[in-house]
Amino acid sequence: MVMNFLTYFKNNFSVFNSINLPKNIYLIGIGGSGMVGLAKILLDMGFIISGSDIKINDNINYLLSLGVSVYHKHDSNNIKNVDVVIYSGAIKNDNIEVLSALKSNIPVISRAEILSELIRFSYSIAVAGTHGKTTTSALIFDIYFNNNRNPSIVNGGYIKSINSYSFLGSSNCFIFEADESDSSFLFFHPMVIIITNIEAEHLSNYDGSFKKLQNAFIKFLHNLPFYGKAILCIDDLVVRDLIPYVCRKFITYGFSNDADVHIHNYKQIGLKSSFRLLYKNKYDIKILLNMPGKHNALNATAALIIAKEDNINDKHILKVLKKYKGTKRRFEYIGKFSLSMINGRIGNFIIVDDYGHHPAEINISILTARKCWINRRIIMVFQPNRFTRTRDLYNDFINILSNVDVLFISDIYSSNELPIFGINSTKLCSDIFILGKLSPIFVKDFDFLIDKLKVILTCNDVLIIQGAGDITNVIKKLLKII
Repeated sequence: MVMNFLTYFKNNFSVFNSINLPKNIYLIGIGGSGMVGLAKILLDMGFIISGSDIKINDNINYLLSLGVSVYHKHDSNNIKNVDVVIYSGAIKNDNIEVLSALKSNIPVISRAEILSELIRFSYSIAVAGTHGKTTTSALIFDIYFNNNRNPSIVNGGYIKSINSYSFLGSSNCFIFEADESDSSFLFFHPMVIIITNIEAEHLSNYDGSFKKLQNAFIKFLHNLPFYGKAILCIDDLVVRDLIPYVCRKFITYGFSNDADVHIHNYKQIGLKSSFRLLYKNKYDIKILLNMPGKHNALNATAALIIAKEDNINDKHILKVLKKYKGTKRRFEYIGKFSLSMINGRIGNFIIVDDYGHHPAEINISILTARKCWINRRIIMVFQPNRFTRTRDLYNDFINILSNVDVLFISDIYSSNELPIFGINSTKLCSDIFILGKLSPIFVKDFDFLIDKLKVILTCNDVLIIQGAGDITNVIKKLLKII
């Protein structure tokens, strides 16, 4: 449902006088995964949206198709006649558009600040954690949407059921991802918080201290109102250790025997899975999920708990989980393709596209693929994301990436970070080779990669395109040949 933003605020935020509302909103880094959904929902609310991004990607093309003006260069002239500037986490304080806006007395706020205003008076459901935020948020949305709850959502991934990154609903329910990477999730005061897991990620924003990251999650949980509720994955030892500090009502879930909602009898059959849930020791529910992997069983369980606690019927929840369409680039099965146009060979190969860029996420991709396609060769094309992440998790990358059969590694996608001496993809390839399991191939450009794939692809191969940057464009190049 799309409505004029004045009507939206009148219906939901009557405390505001419409004369104070901005009209022209400008987003710096508008093509980022966290920004595109925000831009879309603001557009649906009736704001005039424009923005800038130096990268041209699918997100930018999506926004252009909606009529959003996007500049491909940061320039002070871009922000003339705008009322507020929103910046993504990738934007530095010395950005020319940020500085120009401040000089012109135009409010400059973070993505989290504007999102916190949108959810201020709603029944807000925040999904937090190192991994699984996008899928869990999309699952909750699909359950609510298909049960006539008409929720709003801002998601970090493209939700296939609605062909969008976000949706403006007519109810007071608002689902969103709470990003811990820069501690901006502390702006939010949701009614419900899900924490999927916590790993040592983005520590450069926490003075290199994992303890500070843990404390940030505790502070976030304390942002719940006294009548709020936390849904916690007890399988994660770090999350488990936070429980004594929660001080709010909570429900635990996981494969652990002491979970309030206990997952058991898990089975994966191809790209689907089934499992049972023992719900608070009261009754047992059988789940059929249209996704593979134990990690997705956890994500689906969190979504189910949210829905059940909000009195959505079990039968309706199970129907959605069984038919769930997924989000783009989350172990996305692109299809099975003929080799004949690639290299003249007989048979088909499989392509999977995955956004995961942390060693734990890459490991899940590999394990899931091994179970989906037993005895097939796994070829991975990996694009590291951020110099700091590559440095901080270097040994983990070496060990996890060594578990595929054929490995290509492209240059590090900087995400606007400056290079770090001694941290690069050629060194990563060399150190993986030294481990002795395989001989990685450094990808100097995508055309070089395509030429190499033409030579090696066989009918026994699963090709996984792995990473959060622009590596997904390799698939487009391949499909043009096919």
